[in-house]
Amino acid sequence: MHKTIFDTPIVNTVLRGLSITFLKLTGWKVEGSLPPNAKKSVLIAAPHTSNWDLPYTLMVAFTLRLNVYWMGKESLFKPPFRGVMMWLGGIPVRRESSNNLVAASAEAIKLADGPLQLIVPPEGTRSKARYWKTGFYYIAVGAQVPIVMAYMDYSRKVSGLGPVFIPTGDLDADMVAIKAFYAPFKGKNPDQF
Repeated sequence: MHKTIFDTPIVNTVLRGLSITFLKLTGWKVEGSLPPNAKKSVLIAAPHTSNWDLPYTLMVAFTLRLNVYWMGKESLFKPPFRGVMMWLGGIPVRRESSNNLVAASAEAIKLADGPLQLIVPPEGTRSKARYWKTGFYYIAVGAQVPIVMAYMDYSRKVSGLGPVFIPTGDLDADMVAIKAFYAPFKGKNPDQF
């Protein structure tokens, strides 16, 4: 994986302090921590209903001392912003074309030397989605890593890391359990979740 802002010690430390301060001043609370068995993991990013989700997610990542990468639509990575978005941990995704993103992501997690948390929004869009995409699930299975249920609840101004979920291989049953965890949370635009 490419180098990110999370690999930059001085900048990371400064942004951690600024993130903690901003979140406190705006009334947000950050909960949870990354368990030792999830240093390499896939983080579900839900609900994902607003452009504001990315800056808040990055601030929570700094606060919790995570080493995150996140998937975003390719249009976010157009010049002149491509370098900055990549440095922020972004991985461009071509949603309209078929590719081996799941296999490549699983392999990248396996090959990573240190901790790596890959953030994947299961809706695949900020717009209302009738079905969750299952890429996050198959990336975790392929990389043989746990899924961490990360959340952002705008109604209560609470964000953090929930329980670790180990995929059983029964996709339908696992998705029911995962979605049940997310049912009470409200995105910035709750009618889109």
